[in-house]
Amino acid sequence: MVRASRPHGFVSDFNTRSRDPKALRPQALKPLRLRYDLAMALTKIGILISGRGSNMQSIARACATAEIPAEVSVVISNRADAAGLEWARGHGIDTAVFPHKDFENRKAHDGAIVGRLAEAGADWVCLAGYMRLLSSVLIDAYPNRILNIHPSLLPSFPGLHGQRDAFEYGVAVSGCTVHLVDLELDHGPIVVQRTVAVEGCADAEELAGRILVEEHRAYPEALKKLLTKPWSIGGRRIAFGCGAD
Repeated sequence: MVRASRPHGFVSDFNTRSRDPKALRPQALKPLRLRYDLAMALTKIGILISGRGSNMQSIARACATAEIPAEVSVVISNRADAAGLEWARGHGIDTAVFPHKDFENRKAHDGAIVGRLAEAGADWVCLAGYMRLLSSVLIDAYPNRILNIHPSLLPSFPGLHGQRDAFEYGVAVSGCTVHLVDLELDHGPIVVQRTVAVEGCADAEELAGRILVEEHRAYPEALKKLLTKPWSIGGRRIAFGCGAD
């Protein structure tokens, strides 16, 4: 079982920023010993995008309104023409571009991204329409600290066309999944799932629109849970709350 550090902003003798598994002691998660100080709670999030970044915007807005105790410290893209970069800059968020074609291989590309994330002080990484598989370089730098959102109810319909595949299969219910990222595609432990009815959708595009509405709710919900509750991983299941220890 992997145990998570206690949420940022909870103050005691436990080092919340430690990523050493040996430091993640069960007694550190006892709720009666926790004191929450919002001024100290702002976890820094780095967001990776390849396009318009609508989920990036939902995360940034949730941070700005204190829905989640975090701030977006940098937005990084592998595409200089990603529309989300302009939005981020317009909202005072630092941005960076690392075109993947400029690097010899995936690990070299991810290494440059890790360096920029570290420079921005990122504690967590959120993938928001980032159309690249991650290598071990990035995943090892942020173990159990990388989130992705996928437009289907995983493990059903992984891959690039989750909405279309679900619609064409004829399911009655679809939705979205926020999960931790590992080396396999759309595979890591599930944090949050939200459902939508397929009935009444004329095509896959209409279904995708319904799912997107729920994505914008699910991503902030998942971050809030991970940053404000104790949690642990047993197998493929994430346990939240006092039972996590």
